[in-house]
Amino acid sequence: MSIRSYTKNNSDTLKTLLLLAWPTLLQELLSTIIQYVDTAMVGHLGPVATATVSLSSTYSWLINSVIYAFGVGFLSYIARAIGEGDRDKIEKAAGLSATVALVVGAVLTIVTLVIAPFMPVWMGAEEGIRHDASLYFMLINFPLIFRSFSVVFGAVIQSTGDTKTPMKVNLIMNIANTLLNYVFIYVLSFGAVGAGIASCISYVLGGILMTRAFLLNRILSFKISNMKPDGKILKGTMNIAVPLVFTQIASCSGYVVATSFVSAMATTVYAAHSIAITAEQLFYIPGYGVQAATSTLIGNALGENNKEKEHSVMVFSVATIFLTMCVTGLLLFIFAPQMMSAFTSDDDVIRIGAGLLRIVAFTEPIFGTAAVLDGIYSGLGKTRFPFVATMISRWGVRIVGSFFTVKVLGGGIREIWYCMIGDNITKALLLAIGLFIILKKEK
Repeated sequence: MSIRSYTKNNSDTLKTLLLLAWPTLLQELLSTIIQYVDTAMVGHLGPVATATVSLSSTYSWLINSVIYAFGVGFLSYIARAIGEGDRDKIEKAAGLSATVALVVGAVLTIVTLVIAPFMPVWMGAEEGIRHDASLYFMLINFPLIFRSFSVVFGAVIQSTGDTKTPMKVNLIMNIANTLLNYVFIYVLSFGAVGAGIASCISYVLGGILMTRAFLLNRILSFKISNMKPDGKILKGTMNIAVPLVFTQIASCSGYVVATSFVSAMATTVYAAHSIAITAEQLFYIPGYGVQAATSTLIGNALGENNKEKEHSVMVFSVATIFLTMCVTGLLLFIFAPQMMSAFTSDDDVIRIGAGLLRIVAFTEPIFGTAAVLDGIYSGLGKTRFPFVATMISRWGVRIVGSFFTVKVLGGGIREIWYCMIGDNITKALLLAIGLFIILKKEK
């Protein structure tokens, strides 16, 4: 192959990566901005209201991540089938995704409603906020079947190269959530519980719209008859999804444990921690925007048996995200106080939160790189090693480190965030080493 041809092919790969990534990036950006508005609406009710809502966030991330893992399993499998040009695989996998989304959503709904009364107690919440925190948790998880449809079908649609439709659906859902927040929080004066009602309604709306988009997608060609599990398709998708589920459970349950160290601290400290976590989301959006596009393109390349394209996607995705997040990390450091001020007027919360954001700002490029590396592993269908890496980084570094620094050495919130940074760095290094070994074996 000539240098000119090689350069053109790589240029096309980068262009395709960016074309697939920008709608997902924009979707995450708009969703985060609207979540900012949501958090600010609750935040201005005071630290107690913020803590009431924030208690559910860790469990919500765990629940969403499990659903997301199944979605990525189907994204990777269908993307590869599209690369192979195998219509039978595509249609059967699409039908199976509907069955899995329904079952997963139903099971998680039952589980969350059962644990709702106990969740605030497990998180070490003050007694005064436990009732409202439990009610809020029930409200946001009642429509989990619809959330499952939204996440799984959104990922399946992305596997076809259509990243714009999920973006539009999520935009509509989040705008609806913001408007309903205003009505239930301020007009009807339901406070933090009103935010839960608004979320419940918007999740139902998002699930309905994403299901409609899924049914109308011509590449997927959904048929009810394909909802019956096919052994080969089920095994192929679950080989990718199940390790991802365990990875997400290990990651998010670790986060729940780490957060329990914070929730036992003063309400002001916990509110600062929660708002800082929310504020940081805007600055690592590029990582997740590129992640889904990377998984799709690598899946396509595998199906086409195109090693050059596969490697080009890896190089461009990692380089693009690292450079981009050097910029976002700098912006986070500079505007940390302003970010906190957007969510709360409490001076102590702003001061503590801004300090935390400036601690983590320097590691944003590493966090983004880890996110894209996760996408590479998912696209390759090799999802077992990320589980091992997550167990080592999240539990070995973050949880053990937080326990030691807080419970043994008497440290505070800053030490917990140092352990979080150690977690991110360790995971990125492990994933990079694992990928290097995989590529070396392929030669």
